[in-house]
Amino acid sequence: MANKLLDKLKALTKYDLWYYYDPQQYEEETKLLKEICTQAITEIATVWQESPDIKTWLKERATQHDNEYVRGAAVKELAQKFKDDPDTKTWLKECATQHENSNVRGTAVQVLGWNFKDDSDIKTWLKERATQDEKPNVRGAAVEELGWHFKDDPDIKTWLKERATQDYHEDVRRLAVQVLGWNFKDDSDIKTWLKERATQDYHEDVRYIAVRLLAHHFKDDLDTKTWLKERATEDENSNVRRVAIQELAKNFKNDHDTKIWLKERATQDDHWFVRGAAVEGLGWNFKDDPDTKTWLKECATQDYHEDVRGVAVQQLAQNFKDDPDTKSILKEHATQDDHWFVRRAAVQQLAQNFKDDPDTKSILKEHATQDDNYYVRSAAVQELAQNFKDDPDTKSILKERATQDDNYYVRGAAVQELAKHFKYQPELFDIYYNCAVDDSFERKKKDEPNPRRIALEIIIKQFPQHSQTLPLLRDRAKNDPDEQVREFAQKKLKQLEG
Repeated sequence: MANKLLDKLKALTKYDLWYYYDPQQYEEETKLLKEICTQAITEIATVWQESPDIKTWLKERATQHDNEYVRGAAVKELAQKFKDDPDTKTWLKECATQHENSNVRGTAVQVLGWNFKDDSDIKTWLKERATQDEKPNVRGAAVEELGWHFKDDPDIKTWLKERATQDYHEDVRRLAVQVLGWNFKDDSDIKTWLKERATQDYHEDVRYIAVRLLAHHFKDDLDTKTWLKERATEDENSNVRRVAIQELAKNFKNDHDTKIWLKERATQDDHWFVRGAAVEGLGWNFKDDPDTKTWLKECATQDYHEDVRGVAVQQLAQNFKDDPDTKSILKEHATQDDHWFVRRAAVQQLAQNFKDDPDTKSILKEHATQDDNYYVRSAAVQELAQNFKDDPDTKSILKERATQDDNYYVRGAAVQELAKHFKYQPELFDIYYNCAVDDSFERKKKDEPNPRRIALEIIIKQFPQHSQTLPLLRDRAKNDPDEQVREFAQKKLKQLEG
């Protein structure tokens, strides 16, 4: 019984969803997978800690597994469960310095800093990793561990300030600024130093985090609001101006002039990204103000940039969905706005907030098949599947878009939604098979989703025993014109045949 349970838990470390998903777009799915895989690793390490081969198994998972969550969990469990084993620290240091994958090196650095922080040599070793590793994520991990675990050392603040100004990569400087801002916020000079980083660092990511830290830790200072307004208007980068606006809206919403100032930024900043933040700040923080709704309605139709109109549409739907005009405005923008971004926002908000309205389903069906922009068609396809999968037309529309749409993005989305909402249906195998073989996708950018790759993954997950699955994999591993698909097929073929 124990061996069967162990085998099942080991299988969970390889768990995946039955359909293709993009980790960057599907946060909930990614979170679920992470929880399942990492909890399985933790249970194995805890229950079978005394088993003679578990340490070796964890080391293999830590260095060879495809999933970065599994690798990270295995490294952490090794450090925690076998901390007193004389070779654990040596093995972790080897991983932290020699492993070819920088994520593995970075995780090893983190667990060494956490679990061996009392060792006499660890501070010196972390400083070495913080300056000598070629990858910024590893150097950054070492900077964080030093900042959190050795903040009481007299020289650490000076050393962190050095990293915050001298490391050549913005991610490392940003992390050093972040650690300093949190751990030394009570120091008399830290506010002045953060302001210096917020204005003098040449990269916007570093200035961005310095602005956020100042707003968070010093919002009660008399000059903070004035200083944030200055950053919101004078910084050359739209991301920095945007975060300054967000912090002003959040921290000073009770000041009588904040609303007036946000309206000014929403109309006068020359970058849509910043104007959108001001619109968002007004919608969230002043929704009880009687004229905010009217102002948002105007913004949704009058701003010359589509992204700002789209944000205004979203704010109306999320904060004023009980207003009878909101639904009408969404319908109008879904059908009449001349830019895809606004139409897509309106389509999504209609589906999410007004799916019981009989017009919503009709609008989604129309946009899934007739809108001239593939982003809008794709969004309508996804919303139809998620909100109206029981409608008899939905599956037909998805099958049609998966095979007939002239854009790869829509075809891929339709295939994905079919697999997600109509899983394990034998009638869909031919659609996936034909897509995996015949879809006309040609790669122009590295990160474009290939419908053939999506369909192939779905077949492996939902139809692993089908008589055509292995022959299809062999064919794609050899003949697919896309190198990424060939490599994926070769890898899966090795796993299935092995």
